[in-house]
Amino acid sequence: MSEINVVPYIDVMLVLLIIFMVTAPLLTQGIKVELPKAGAEPIADSSNQMPLILSVDQSGNLFLNVGDNEDKPQSSQTIIDRTRSVLQSQPATMVLVKADRSVAYGNVVGAMVLLQQGGAKDIGFVTDPLESYPIP
Repeated sequence: MSEINVVPYIDVMLVLLIIFMVTAPLLTQGIKVELPKAGAEPIADSSNQMPLILSVDQSGNLFLNVGDNEDKPQSSQTIIDRTRSVLQSQPATMVLVKADRSVAYGNVVGAMVLLQQGGAKDIGFVTDPLESYPIP
């Protein structure tokens, strides 16, 4: 009586597991921004939904973590449309702005206006913890 040899299947599964473990942290990196420091308490998020994050890089380019081109700058109208579609389908989605600390205040306000035009009512900011902030 012949039996199926499962060792090759186990090998393949272990290789796939290792690949997923190595690539998973790389997927969450997103846009490179140097966040400002703040001593605020973290926002409690009771939902298991992925937040909608609008990133503003050092050059003032806008990136939205929704859609096909998450790593490419988005136009104002694209940000408004995608924000509106996400918030219409999932109204409880948390909306955050992740801006580089060297970005002009006007660019951050402009990003927030785009989110409001897309239907966002409450907007939070992503910052780094204060304890690692170098004192000038």
